[in-house]
Amino acid sequence: MLVNNAVYVDGLRGPDPDSLDATYELLRETGGMAWIGLYRPDPEEIRSVAREFGLHELAVEDAIAAHQRPKLERYGTTLFTVLRPARYIDSTEQVEFGELHVFTGADFVVTIRQAETPDLGQVRARLEHAPELLRLGPEAVLYAIVDQVVDEYAPVVAGLENDIDEIEDQLFKGDPQVSRRIYELSREVIGFQRATHPLLEVLSSLEDGFDKYDVELELRRRLRDVNDHAIRIVDRADAFRSLLQNALTVQTTLIGQQQNEEMRTLTEASLAQNEEVKKISAWAAILFAPTLVGTVYGMNFDRMPELHWYYGYPAALTLMLATSTMLYGIFKRRRWL
Repeated sequence: MLVNNAVYVDGLRGPDPDSLDATYELLRETGGMAWIGLYRPDPEEIRSVAREFGLHELAVEDAIAAHQRPKLERYGTTLFTVLRPARYIDSTEQVEFGELHVFTGADFVVTIRQAETPDLGQVRARLEHAPELLRLGPEAVLYAIVDQVVDEYAPVVAGLENDIDEIEDQLFKGDPQVSRRIYELSREVIGFQRATHPLLEVLSSLEDGFDKYDVELELRRRLRDVNDHAIRIVDRADAFRSLLQNALTVQTTLIGQQQNEEMRTLTEASLAQNEEVKKISAWAAILFAPTLVGTVYGMNFDRMPELHWYYGYPAALTLMLATSTMLYGIFKRRRWL
């Protein structure tokens, strides 16, 4: 829908038109600069703007389809700029990405937002309080919009940095959910890199056109300042990704150490259990020998030769004792006892 539109003459805002057609008519009458703001417009509104300002059909198709990467394309005297603004949502600790299309020509600026960000109302208000900038034309509006997008990256950087600090605390507390959080945050950082890295190319393309299109000195200074901020943002995003990769490596190492510790504990328990089994087996064997002798001589068959032998009982006891002593010595030498 149409959220804000106006025609500016010599840097000053004129009467607010109530429709796109009224804006076109007022622009023709005054010869100023039209700034049309659209929010999630339907295709017919985009085509209306395209017909009025002679926008290239490829750029119009991109604006209708959306889901474009950040880029800058020139079609004759018209610039088509795609930006990926972002905002950090504290309640969910997530980064929300938007999409902004900006058409700029000799006497018009058309902005098409697909999300809440960036706050173009703030950009418009700031420029309306600085008519000397608005007099510089559509390029001044484009640079101010890019500046706003880059400024709104700062809270995202702060939010991501805070999340990474929390992950570092979780790592050494043994939180089992930290691996999942590292993975989710890595996806957000990668998305942030995809939004910010191409912006450097967009700014470089604008800077390359300074001399060719005789850009005002003040706008050159402002664009270079925006470029410096964008470079810092990109560097921070790259650093965040490296930190998360290191955090994932540390998490893997800690998990490995924990598993090794658990295996060592299990091994020690198993060895201790084996020692106990050895002792039990040794004593069972020692006690089994006299039991076997006693069992044989306790069968009381009539024709057992030792049954009525005078020395049979002492001999049986001696055999039991000797067998047990021999087994005890064997197991003791083998350290089973």
